Amino acid sequence: MKNLLPKDGEAFYHPNFFSEKESQELFQHLHSEINWKHEPITIFGKKVMQPRLTAWYGDDQKVIRYSGISMEPQPWTTPLLQIKKRVDTAAKVCFNSVLLNYYRNENDSMGWHRDNEKELGINPVIASVSFGAPRRFRFKHHHESSLKESVTLENGSLLLMQGPTQHFWAHSIPKIKTAIPARINLTFRIIK
Repeated sequence: MKNLLPKDGEAFYHPNFFSEKESQELFQHLHSEINWKHEPITIFGKKVMQPRLTAWYGDDQKVIRYSGISMEPQPWTTPLLQIKKRVDTAAKVCFNSVLLNYYRNENDSMGWHRDNEKELGINPVIASVSFGAPRRFRFKHHHESSLKESVTLENGSLLLMQGPTQHFWAHSIPKIKTAIPARINLTFRIIK
């Protein structure tokens, strides 16, 4: 599998990680059964509503903190554990938590950031699974602004980021101009 990043990181894309049928069933479950929240975050000292819905699931006491919010984990659901088992095998680690993002339409997005919270430790492994509408996932190097990469995350795909990626590469999901249906993304993590 080819590394998407030319230097200072490792990002591997696996299309069709879940079949079309599995992806549709899992999307429907996640859409209707996950306890979605719409919460404010702090950006440059200002509180704004996140441009997407979120949920945090995982092992007991695996709290995550980012942009001025603290999220206590909800208990794993059976479908989340089924997804996690397959992702654990592919990543060769045992994830203990997952951040879910529900992009309702083309106006929902994720700004530039690095997953470098102290709870993730040094060189975290992040596994990103996507269900629903394809969305462009962009990378840019933190120190060399001319270095940019992108990949379209398709329904049922897995993007695995590891090594020093979060030290050197920011990533985002931009808004787009054309109307698109919903997308649900799961980013599996290990909270130390």
